[in-house]
Amino acid sequence: MAFSIVNVYRESFPNVKFIGKKYGDGDRINGSFGTKWGEWFQNGWFDILEKEIYMLPAEHEGGAYIGLMRNINGVFEYWIGMFAAEDSPVPLGFAHTEIPAGDIAAAWILGREDNGEIYGMEVHNACMNKIYEKGWQLQDNPYFFERYQCPRFTNADKDGRIILDYCIYVK
Repeated sequence: MAFSIVNVYRESFPNVKFIGKKYGDGDRINGSFGTKWGEWFQNGWFDILEKEIYMLPAEHEGGAYIGLMRNINGVFEYWIGMFAAEDSPVPLGFAHTEIPAGDIAAAWILGREDNGEIYGMEVHNACMNKIYEKGWQLQDNPYFFERYQCPRFTNADKDGRIILDYCIYVK
């Protein structure tokens, strides 16, 4: 069974501080940042963030793990971490970027993670098509991100499918 887009909506975000670690194309292994995610869990870095940062409130999906991406002048940035309140401290060993308030388009991708069907350019393109169908336009050089929100991402249905949020900043 292939993935499907089951929900597309617009959400307003406050000023946020993204706290995590930044990677680039040179950090990919076999085209993926999966190894970096493994390091995060092995090293307990999400545990540190959950204890030390000021989380966003529930209405902004606070507490979700995030894969934040952006292309600036042809240079791809990939961050792993969490969104925090703009006045949050940054724990030692972590970096941050500040993102001004704005709207995001969120698309829920229903599919299986174990076979990788919820990741990649095909999924990206399907989400972008749904966003464009709504008439929404992307910000210039927008941040986009995968939001791993529990329990949508962690509690599979009877067919082993979960929901991954794919989000992008829009005008």
